[in-house]
Amino acid sequence: MKGIILYKGKYGATEQYAKILSASTRFTIARPDNLSDELLEGFDCIVLGSSVYIGKLQMKEWMEDHAGMLRKKKLFVFIVCGTKSDQKEKLDQIVRQNIPAELRSVAKIFFLRGRMNKRNLSFKDGLLLRMGALFTRNPADRKNMLTDYDEVSAKNLLPLEQDIEKANQSSQELTDPLLWSPITNPYA
Repeated sequence: MKGIILYKGKYGATEQYAKILSASTRFTIARPDNLSDELLEGFDCIVLGSSVYIGKLQMKEWMEDHAGMLRKKKLFVFIVCGTKSDQKEKLDQIVRQNIPAELRSVAKIFFLRGRMNKRNLSFKDGLLLRMGALFTRNPADRKNMLTDYDEVSAKNLLPLEQDIEKANQSSQELTDPLLWSPITNPYA
């Protein structure tokens, strides 16, 4: 199976995950800017990696612009954000607001914790973070928003790598990519 990993992030965690995944899958890695559908037609599998910035995926518009081509592929999306896995409602909202419905029905979606180091934030992003914390009512949530963390780890990618391997094994059985569908997809 021939695959490509396209990623877009803001502070490096998404790129780091993309590089780790590329090393384990041997998929080509690239930024999506200026890639044509014609070029991407040559790939059986497309993995999209995007960070979340103020509730919006960095690759939202790109996914919308290329949804017709993407829906014909084995599609995986990893989303890098600070939202914890127990905040299911917030994670579901990120998916609903950012991934086109036609892609939600065919993509396997994974959330990965990233990193935040307040010293590395731009002035604007630091200011937005502090303002957001001021309007957060729950003191624990406020504290969490303002606390540095780094949870980027290769082990976080294991479920995604396993699903890519399953798709690779099934690709020998399939001739039409439209026949492929994820085993479980809560966003379909």
